[in-house]
Amino acid sequence: CRLASMYIRVKRNKTTYFIQCDPTETILNIKQKLQSITDHPPNNQRLILLATNNILDDSKTLADQKVENDAVVALALRKGSVLVSLGLMFDTYALNV
Repeated sequence: CRLASMYIRVKRNKTTYFIQCDPTETILNIKQKLQSITDHPPNNQRLILLATNNILDDSKTLADQKVENDAVVALALRKGSVLVSLGLMFDTYALNV
């Protein structure tokens, strides 16, 4: 367990995923963690920091993009060329990777 460990809340439709991560991890790494529970490859995922509505850049770290502990991030999934809407709320899952 790292001292700098933190959690982010990733929301999609009625599901919330609590992802344990580190500020130095890239967004791509977070997407790979999400792939293990959602079965959606990273290139089909878009992560949006709800505090700013910014789409998070795969190559940058959480710290680079001011994603802090307990931040809420929306997960949008691409289906073909369409980005599926991101409803929020309800069911909760914890993921310790």
